[in-house]
Amino acid sequence: MGLFDLFGSKEEREQNQLRKLAKKLTERYGPPENRQKVIEQLGEMATPGALGTLCLRFTVRAEPGITDDEEKETARGILVAAGQEALGPVEAFIREQESGIAWGLRVLAQVAPPEKVVETVVKELARLSRSYTRDPEKKLVLLTWLAEHAGPEADAGLEAALLPLLEDFSDDVRIGAARVLSGRAPSEPARDALIQLLLRDRDNARVRGEVLETLARLGADVKGHRPSVEALLVEPFYLDREGRVKKRG
Repeated sequence: MGLFDLFGSKEEREQNQLRKLAKKLTERYGPPENRQKVIEQLGEMATPGALGTLCLRFTVRAEPGITDDEEKETARGILVAAGQEALGPVEAFIREQESGIAWGLRVLAQVAPPEKVVETVVKELARLSRSYTRDPEKKLVLLTWLAEHAGPEADAGLEAALLPLLEDFSDDVRIGAARVLSGRAPSEPARDALIQLLLRDRDNARVRGEVLETLARLGADVKGHRPSVEALLVEPFYLDREGRVKKRG
């Protein structure tokens, strides 16, 4: 034990200990019993710092897969059992980390009301939409969660977070944002943004098909853009007399 450990403050000693435990916890090729011991130790500590460190187990994939899943389930169970004490650490994990976010959302959904989870996801998507990220994985996880769990009454900031993602460099992110929008009441800004995406990606069959599907689900019209949109229509999509995108069958 060094002088730092002997004479540092209680908080400094805990932070030093947590750094060491985090290193062992995320050692994917180390003996499983080492990681499992750390998981138990962090659960017993139960401080916000310990719970936040425990979340780091979600960021690595260890072999064999069955052991990895068991360890993550154990970590998830400890966090859920901590209840409200885990709320802040899990929110910070979702905000600060790029991988393992789906596990964090599973925990958050069990310790917070649905509207709080939506608020957390929307805030993070809004932040991500304002900055370049090379790997779209985190955006896709958040968008998938919203598509599966957020209803039409979801957070008012949801649309504002989604519209910039319709211009994301990733096809999958643009498609994911369109899918979430398809489950909401249509608005003029969303309609305009979707039409602009359709026109920009006219040569991208995947994106074009998804946008047409979204416009059809929303019952949106294409006023002001009818000739341009009509030229891009493929079966089973068509425009009715009012210029609304419809789908046969």
